[in-house]
Amino acid sequence: MATFQEALLAKKHLVKRWKRMPGVIGIGIGYANGKNKKGGACIVMYTVNASAAVKKSCPSCVLVKRQVATAHVSVPVRTVTSGRCHCHPAVRPSATNYRSRIRPVIAGYSIGYPGASGTAGLIVARGGQRFVLSNNHVLNRNNTSGYTETIQPGGADGGRSGRDRIGRLYRYVRLRRNAGNRMDAALSIPTSNRLLAPRYATVGRVPGVIRSYGIGRRLKKVGRSSGLAWGTVESIHTDIDVSYGNYGGLGTIRFQNQTVIRSTVPISLPGDSGSVWLTAGNYAAAVNFAGSANGRLSISYPVVWALQAFGVGIARATGRAGRSVVKAKRVRRTDTRTGPLSPAELNRVQTKKAASKRQPGKQKKSR
Repeated sequence: MATFQEALLAKKHLVKRWKRMPGVIGIGIGYANGKNKKGGACIVMYTVNASAAVKKSCPSCVLVKRQVATAHVSVPVRTVTSGRCHCHPAVRPSATNYRSRIRPVIAGYSIGYPGASGTAGLIVARGGQRFVLSNNHVLNRNNTSGYTETIQPGGADGGRSGRDRIGRLYRYVRLRRNAGNRMDAALSIPTSNRLLAPRYATVGRVPGVIRSYGIGRRLKKVGRSSGLAWGTVESIHTDIDVSYGNYGGLGTIRFQNQTVIRSTVPISLPGDSGSVWLTAGNYAAAVNFAGSANGRLSISYPVVWALQAFGVGIARATGRAGRSVVKAKRVRRTDTRTGPLSPAELNRVQTKKAASKRQPGKQKKSR
């Protein structure tokens, strides 16, 4: 039976061979039996389909050295047919109430720019200034530092420039084509703090952020399209390819050490981008930014990464920000769980500041 540390070592071997594995879109670690710790750890490989050609490229196991002995251990490989994964900048009709106009704006509702809608993930703050945390592709028109107006509801839900403006793109993490990405994240700064309220739709107050979570953890979130939904962490430390289509000229790009959350019902639909996963006790855990074609897999990253990158914390009703990392309970980080970015990892995450005004002569674009 393989340990999680041994599974991580095996994952590193497979990542090096990824280019020679057609049809494989992601490699992470999870439970060998897909349910609990009893079967030990395994490699989880996400594939575009279950064809014979794809199966042939996937090994049944990976041999690595044991941590406590000179012998080797066989780490099993579990194959999951996920289809290709996509970010969700465009939306389809939704029956949820979270598409409507709401003032002040709270987490869980439609937000975006003219032509696109996503979800307001969290209301965060630094000092006395509040912000909306969501995805880059939800708040940023084209992955650049140009001016982007933030409207609520988003453009796909009837929001209009000017009339429904609540602020503008403030900072974002630039998505890169030929490098490993950590997060799809951005902040919007409101025209007035009064336009944002530190609440989460249906749930109420978010008391803090957990530093880490493990495989099998049950989480919930509210998204613009799927509404209130529950899912279970299926894999962590997952490197995965995500298609951005024509957005920012990115095409398909790779993300490192992501979290895959699964449900039997759709939990990551077009319009859910930016929604934030919470624990049962309402602590923020992860940020959704992409999903499988059927919506039953959510591709997310630990929300603590975004708070570290932007230097913000959960907004409080008093106007003061909480600490950038608030622990639900004290846990020691191990490789079997997610964790905050190390100083070296954080240094590699570059946040960009967006223009505060639209440049004269520039035409507004929409997608």
